Amino acid sequence: MEHAINHLRTADPHLASWIEQIGPFALQPQPHGFVTLAYAIISQQISLAAARTIRNRLETALGELTPAAILAAEESTLRAAGLSAQKSAYLRDLAEHIVSGRLELAHFPLLDDETIIGQLTAVKGIGRWTAEIYMMFALGRLDVLPAADLGLRDAVRLVYELPRIPTPRELFALGERWRPYRSVACWYLWQTRRAIRQS
Repeated sequence: MEHAINHLRTADPHLASWIEQIGPFALQPQPHGFVTLAYAIISQQISLAAARTIRNRLETALGELTPAAILAAEESTLRAAGLSAQKSAYLRDLAEHIVSGRLELAHFPLLDDETIIGQLTAVKGIGRWTAEIYMMFALGRLDVLPAADLGLRDAVRLVYELPRIPTPRELFALGERWRPYRSVACWYLWQTRRAIRQS
């Protein structure tokens, strides 16, 4: 990680000063597996507090959040936990992909990023952004750039003092200087945006 941070400092003077202010890299990893992907679906378009409540209700009702438990659950049980009909369908599709073997999470550490994105986005309710975030936080991939992330694009606007939020294409082009540590750059940009908004 020291090498990654030194690379970013050298490659991007704009980011370098913020790296000094933010301090050590401290991304909080998530477990690689079904539960993290399920939580990603649950948390879409709702607050983190609401998502945690739904996850806790599901775990209480099912005993354990597993693909088999989701597939065996009555629809009324899933809905009572707070899931919408759409998210319930998404969770079942994820569970079916895993149980059928179409999605083999155990193989992910051996696969390249685009292959993983292709496999995950074949599941209903998982788009490219969710797949990229999963690779960063659950697989520890160091060179992922979720260019569609609005918070990340706004962070770039702030750090570079741009007149507007860059497009995903513009962010992707700018991010070439951060390779092969774009995930690390993203983490620092998210932290920078938070620091600026709180100041």
